[in-house]
Amino acid sequence: MPLTTIAPTAALVVVDLQKGIVSALTDDTPVTTAVQQATHLAAKFRRHGLPVVLVNVTGRAPGRTDSPARVRIDTGRSANTTAPSAGWADLIDELDVQPTDHLITKRRRSAFHDTGLDTLLRDLGVTQVVLTGVATSSGVESTARSAVDHGYHVVLATDAMGDPDPEAHRHSVERIFPKLGETATTAEIAAMVEATR
Repeated sequence: MPLTTIAPTAALVVVDLQKGIVSALTDDTPVTTAVQQATHLAAKFRRHGLPVVLVNVTGRAPGRTDSPARVRIDTGRSANTTAPSAGWADLIDELDVQPTDHLITKRRRSAFHDTGLDTLLRDLGVTQVVLTGVATSSGVESTARSAVDHGYHVVLATDAMGDPDPEAHRHSVERIFPKLGETATTAEIAAMVEATR
């Protein structure tokens, strides 16, 4: 579904744009583009007094998976590592964190799971969330699914998210996201913010 509006009660939610994850993907052009576009949207939302929520991750669900033992994008740890490196969970400098931003730390894929994000958004009167970040098929998709389950209108900024697996990114954007909300580019969202303010 194409973008229809940016509600007066919209918030931007930026998922996992933190130093340990982004630095591991510096050779990934879509992730570099996603960082640029997400920071552009954050500046646009701030300029119009709309909430900006910056999410980082410091843990993952304890269940076993079939994934090979390698550094995982969601924790920075491999099977043989006990803790991520210092500063791994720090938000990237490009986000230019402001005092008005809201910071959420998650320990699962979804930014809603045991974080207080839903309470924060409801306290702010938010009815619509615009999602950006990494990885498209992991933290962003899980957060989008949870947002729908919590009753929010969801907008997915498809060029402001990235995934180390291009096929997984494509699958989320083309197959999953249209079922969860409206998809749009950063330029389309920015233009709609301007048009509705």
